[in-house]
Amino acid sequence: MAACPRGIGLSPDPIMKTPPSCEGSTLISPSTPAAIHPDDRVRVALVGTANFGAYRRKRMRESGLFDLVAAYDWNPGALAACQREEGALSVGSYRELLEVPGIEAVVISTGARYHAEQAVQAMERGLHVFVEKPLCTSYEEVRLLLETERRTGCKVSVGHFDHDCDPMSRAIKRLIDEGELGTITAFEKTTAHSGGLRITAGDWRGDPQRNPGGMLFQCGVHGLHELMFYFGPVAAVSAMMRYDVHVTRTADSALCLLHFASGVTGTLNAYHVTPYRHTLSLYGTRANLYYNNRYFEEGISLMMQKRSDSNGFEPLEPVSWSGPSATWSNLENFYHAIRHGGECSPSLRDGALAVQVVFAAERSAATGRTVAVEPLS
Repeated sequence: MAACPRGIGLSPDPIMKTPPSCEGSTLISPSTPAAIHPDDRVRVALVGTANFGAYRRKRMRESGLFDLVAAYDWNPGALAACQREEGALSVGSYRELLEVPGIEAVVISTGARYHAEQAVQAMERGLHVFVEKPLCTSYEEVRLLLETERRTGCKVSVGHFDHDCDPMSRAIKRLIDEGELGTITAFEKTTAHSGGLRITAGDWRGDPQRNPGGMLFQCGVHGLHELMFYFGPVAAVSAMMRYDVHVTRTADSALCLLHFASGVTGTLNAYHVTPYRHTLSLYGTRANLYYNNRYFEEGISLMMQKRSDSNGFEPLEPVSWSGPSATWSNLENFYHAIRHGGECSPSLRDGALAVQVVFAAERSAATGRTVAVEPLS
């Protein structure tokens, strides 16, 4: 497991035998701006300033590690809001954004169909890239992005959640790695919400060329990234998808059986035509572990169910964890990769591994066969 970047500290977890640590870290809250000299901040340009772009702007502001120098958005109102809130220079095109003097990196918060082209253009100009997830929409784009990163030497990070520096994720992984659950027999992960019912004609989310796999692409990649944090890369996938619940051409539901190279198997189910649900259940020979995100009003719960020899009902016990969430540690990792070298985390490879499984699942659903996930070169 990679160490957390400087600036993120984790408090001991009561259920752990030893507390997690972030080697070389200074213990500050991720909601507290880092104490660095303004000249040491990375000068960035942003494309896509509303919606998730607004979220990313807030995270950069909180981190204290970046100067948002310039921005572009096709929506004049969104661009004006960014200029007003950040003091960033507004420009009239993405090409013009890349030509702003003095920028070191580009943050891409546009739709996935634009990610590859915009990231490649930025790298070709020697600019580092932080790109939102899902990474891209095809195998060809994956290969192009990886080749361009290698050739240019630019740092590329993908905006997945940083599980390395999240206390709950680390608690789960430690329970797995230390054998507290025994042998993992299977897992079940579900991600769902009803946003798909609001998709109308012309919406990118209803276009299979821009949103392959539907909810599996939009939100399932989060689950895939998390599962690979626990179990390693996915080797093959068997999937079934349903397209007749709503009027879109993308999958209304995706049911995926994942086969990991480590030997673990389990299911990832993604729906975008049902009420909100985000859960993970791990089934082990010694204990089961249940994660439930009950949305913002009720918070998150993590429960363990230990096996007994009585063959009766085994009660649930809460699992505690503590420490700040990884609010902007992915951005902090990006900053340190630029300023001090090393790999980004989550990396371009991490983003590629997640979308490759989505592409394989679509192929499996279309052919009715198990599909191997293409290895990354």
